[in-house]
Amino acid sequence: MECVVNWVAASGMSFVAETGSGHMIVMDGAVEGGGRNLAPRPMETVLAGTAGCTAYDVVLVLQRGRHRVTGCQVKVASERAATDPKVFTKINMHFTVTGHDIPPAAVERAIQLSHEKYCSASIMIGKTADITTSFEILAA
Repeated sequence: MECVVNWVAASGMSFVAETGSGHMIVMDGAVEGGGRNLAPRPMETVLAGTAGCTAYDVVLVLQRGRHRVTGCQVKVASERAATDPKVFTKINMHFTVTGHDIPPAAVERAIQLSHEKYCSASIMIGKTADITTSFEILAA
């Protein structure tokens, strides 16, 4: 996996990343840090990527278990260290899974498998952050 990040000097503190798969991500800093607040902060993209990674796993595990999942949302709240490096110290992920007759044990197992075996991002971030999870199931 690879990525190239370029500073857009004319914009203050904006950066454009081109991923190895050929997609672009724009990131920017806060106004007080020299940015223009035009895009997510780099650490926000780390948090979003982690949530996306685990949501992907949860949906895939449920689908492979032949559960009729029709939606999956992850709301993430985090805390960071007060001093540099301002690593994530606490992360809570609340999953809302929508589908037809999905048993709670299946969702719990899917989340557990993601966080213990499949999601590289959450396993990596779990080295500095206490990650907690919760979930609810909505009928489709």
